[in-house]
Amino acid sequence: MKPVKAWPVDGIVGENGAFFFRYEPQARKMKRRYWRTERQRRNDHTKLTVIRDEILAEVAGAGIAADQAYRETDLAIDFREDVTPLGSDQVKRIVEIFEQAGAVAKVSSIHVNGWFGDYDKLAMTRRMFEEEFSIDIESVADTIAFVGDSPNDCPMFEFFPNAVGVANVRDFTDSLTAKPGWLTELPGGSGFAEFADRVIKAKSSRKT
Repeated sequence: MKPVKAWPVDGIVGENGAFFFRYEPQARKMKRRYWRTERQRRNDHTKLTVIRDEILAEVAGAGIAADQAYRETDLAIDFREDVTPLGSDQVKRIVEIFEQAGAVAKVSSIHVNGWFGDYDKLAMTRRMFEEEFSIDIESVADTIAFVGDSPNDCPMFEFFPNAVGVANVRDFTDSLTAKPGWLTELPGGSGFAEFADRVIKAKSSRKT
């Protein structure tokens, strides 16, 4: 995962908590920690392929996410990114097909993501903090900020007191099981930039 090397970050939790990656610059090695075993992931891929075909056959207008080829553990069904936006009933049907096959299904701002396993973003974030930094996030939760944009971020919204939602999270108000403590005025990446700007200004004001 190139961003782990290129960005000034200590690690990345990906695909709804399926893994965390952490680059070790001295060893020039990427550490990859998965929630499920390699054998489980192979079996999951086979089952997700069947689900993919069923969804495409049944839900007119649904597509496969443009970045699916780079995903390792989940299936992302596009319902509004590169396809004509689908109706709520169609999105609901996609979720049903995943769940009827025994998969977990979560709606993001542009995709329905489906996978097999009992993990989420919070579970893997907790594991990464413990294993890589010897930090119990329960004890430092109020010092951490999380920024999200969709229902699959609800475990993080619920756990972190300083959780932030970018503006387009309002599109999913009815399906949020937990809400962020603060909302930006702008959507998507612009909303994240708005939040980052507020943090930078707050830090600068403390120095003066």
